[in-house]
Amino acid sequence: MDRHEQFRSAAIDRGIPQDEADKFADQLRFAIWAGPSGAGDEVVGQFGGLPELPAGMEWPGDEYPLPIIGSVDCAALPRAEGLDLPADGSLLFFLHHEEDIEEHPTTEFSRVLYVPAGTETEVASPPPGHDTRTFFMEPIPFLIPECRLTAWVQPVLPDWIERRDVQSESDAVKQLCELVDDLWPSQDRFCTLRIGGYCREIGGQDNPYAQMAFDGARSLLAADADTSVEERFRLQGEEEHRLIQEWVPLAQFPTNGEFYYGCFLIRSDDLAAQRFDQMRSFTMFTE
Repeated sequence: MDRHEQFRSAAIDRGIPQDEADKFADQLRFAIWAGPSGAGDEVVGQFGGLPELPAGMEWPGDEYPLPIIGSVDCAALPRAEGLDLPADGSLLFFLHHEEDIEEHPTTEFSRVLYVPAGTETEVASPPPGHDTRTFFMEPIPFLIPECRLTAWVQPVLPDWIERRDVQSESDAVKQLCELVDDLWPSQDRFCTLRIGGYCREIGGQDNPYAQMAFDGARSLLAADADTSVEERFRLQGEEEHRLIQEWVPLAQFPTNGEFYYGCFLIRSDDLAAQRFDQMRSFTMFTE
């Protein structure tokens, strides 16, 4: 029995109508959260430090080396429903947050590198001149200290449920939200990397789904300048809903910059096919 089946079964046991439980379960996702490991925790990766690259491979970033965010060992990660990660091998995440935020939606300043299991690797040396120097507007180093990560699975609900009006919501929604909390209580742990779930809303800006929907709707409407404002909003809403179904956060994380947060998105079918070059990066301001 997977977690969605567990949820539906528990909801019916509590007397909640099956159609209500099914609709809610369609919105319920499961993400892998990773944070600093403690004594006895299984280590699944690292945040910061130096990456293990395929032997002979240059540091990603061509002329401008990209800061390493962290890496995960896919074989060590817990499994989460709806998240078709590789069964083994490693995923490495790179991002220059200050440049990336100016260049949406290119990936020139972001990179996801998949290293298949069995690949000969070596711990990379810092790019020439980058071991101690600062390459940001803020006084932060190119390299950040290594932090070993452990991971767990966390239920994630969309923002419209998280922001619900508890005074006017239906009893079923209230009970189903409580059921999620009962089945999977929140862990009192600090999370530095999120894989899967939904995009977080950071600061006061639109989330990445809304940004992509705006871009998509704008291109659709370019041929028809007479479209009403109401129709534009409707089309943008439909596009955002489609994107939420098709795209999954591959990595969400705080950067070493005080006001920047990283989000890598990928289509579910590209994730399953390990087409990590199809990732899109959205760096966001936290204020």
